[in-house]
Amino acid sequence: MQGVLTGFAVIAVVIGVGYLLGLRGHLGPQGREVLTKLAFHVASPALLFTTLATADLSVVFSARLLVTALSTVAVSGAFVAVGVVRGWGVGRTTIGALCSGYVNSGNLGIPIAVYVLGDASLVAPVLLFQLVLVTPVAVTILDLSRGGGGGTLWRRLLTPLRNPIALGSLAGVAVAASGLDVPDAVMDPVTLIGNMSVPAVLLAFGIGLCGSTMPLRGVERRPVLLAVALKAVGQPAVAWALASGVFGLRGPQLLDVVVTSALPAAQNLYTYASTYGVGERLARDAILVSTVVSVPVLVGVATVLG
Repeated sequence: MQGVLTGFAVIAVVIGVGYLLGLRGHLGPQGREVLTKLAFHVASPALLFTTLATADLSVVFSARLLVTALSTVAVSGAFVAVGVVRGWGVGRTTIGALCSGYVNSGNLGIPIAVYVLGDASLVAPVLLFQLVLVTPVAVTILDLSRGGGGGTLWRRLLTPLRNPIALGSLAGVAVAASGLDVPDAVMDPVTLIGNMSVPAVLLAFGIGLCGSTMPLRGVERRPVLLAVALKAVGQPAVAWALASGVFGLRGPQLLDVVVTSALPAAQNLYTYASTYGVGERLARDAILVSTVVSVPVLVGVATVLG
């Protein structure tokens, strides 16, 4: 219980500061855009690189990762299927699919793992899966959907190498896989820059809330409701069914995968939507509503399975 409340309190405070900055106009009319670009092009790639460069890639082969991957594919695929039928477009559907299955494993998942699960490293499988595979694939699709990949097959295949988020992730994995010891003179400034990522994303999100209409209204109401339902209820339910019924996980291991799957949509998805200029309202509302809804869900999961 304490871990859930602590994690959400930290996020709420920083978003609240961003809201006040937007309300008072201290950063000017371009404040949110500047923070978003800072996070996407500089801070987040640095954070992804430092996180993955020192990660233990052996967790990729764990049963927990398989549960995470399959539950993510299930709920994201469900949103994509509806998006195709409803004609929501590639970019908008991609953002909605991310909001359905991309969990807040960093700035919220880590404190909850510490206080609820007792070990911060337990979020490593989902963190690595999202950074190594989901993020590069998603941003590549977003690039290609707006014509960022160029006309030739070769240029399209090289799209991930021109995206800072994907490039930071892939570079970090390469360093971890090679066992290369990056000198402190290189790692320390990159780490310092990466530490700006989470605050910048949360502040930009808070500024984006200033002057905005209430969520679950307008043309994005149905996509938001679908994404929130899949994220808050569908993904933890699928994870529980797979973990207990297919992989035979019990006790702390079962609690681990269900809790991480029940985390809300990550705030950095709003950065992606803002950067590509697609599904911004969808991302903002889905993140906000899923964050609120996930509180009782996480408390219930921790109570029943803990």
